[in-house]
Amino acid sequence: MSDRLKIGISACLLPPTPGRSAAPAKTLQFIEQSTAHWVMSGGAVPVMIPSPYGDTARGEIGCNDYAQWLDGLVLHGGADVWPGNYGEEPLKPEWIGDAARDAYEIELMRAFFVAGKPVFGICRGLQVINVGFGGTLYQDIATQLDTPVRHQDRPVYEHNFHQVEMVSGTRLETLLSASSSRTINSIHHQAIRALAPDFEVEARSPTDGVIEAIRHCGPAYVAAVQWHPEFHRPEQNVLDDTPLLADFLQAARVARQSRQPGPTGSQSPSQDPA
Repeated sequence: MSDRLKIGISACLLPPTPGRSAAPAKTLQFIEQSTAHWVMSGGAVPVMIPSPYGDTARGEIGCNDYAQWLDGLVLHGGADVWPGNYGEEPLKPEWIGDAARDAYEIELMRAFFVAGKPVFGICRGLQVINVGFGGTLYQDIATQLDTPVRHQDRPVYEHNFHQVEMVSGTRLETLLSASSSRTINSIHHQAIRALAPDFEVEARSPTDGVIEAIRHCGPAYVAAVQWHPEFHRPEQNVLDDTPLLADFLQAARVARQSRQPGPTGSQSPSQDPA
């Protein structure tokens, strides 16, 4: 058990909600079961990383403590990103996003980046990574882009599908070349507008060009997809993205090994951010 990788999963924040049956006056932090099970499917131990901030905060534990202890980070789906993070006002009140979660996840992501630990983003996670590294977003695909593709259909949720096209020559294309399907689920109404510096596009929606996957161009392992691999099931005839998880976990193993004591008892230095 001690040899298993420990993968952090950032928490969703649910603020006090009058009328809620569970602790309506309290802020709740949680992760989706499917995300934890996805990490477990690769033989790693998932660990929810609570936000250290909020009106009940106390003690000195912060994001850097988790970055030093854990082997990798998964940023998963959830609320919109606050447009103020990329210099815009919300076009509609319902697109205000979750600024508190943004601040926590961006700090967490940077802590893992500086520590030389791999980061993988899912849906909102892709958007947080892009904004955290200096990119921008479309606040709403349906109103800001002329596209026939439905990237979000709330009633069917993860059963809304469309095609994806890998960019030739990218690592993602190599990883997923064995899959016979190019069908992915799609549960997002926001998308990357301006790509963050030092990132490359690895996949797009072929009909409208919406960015579906990105990766950091430097030595750091920071990658993300706009779809939800944790929801994919083989019987759905969807993209077999099992290699995505395997590649991320392998990067976590390499990062762990690079920090093992050497012959003199010293440890390898942390990877510098780009």
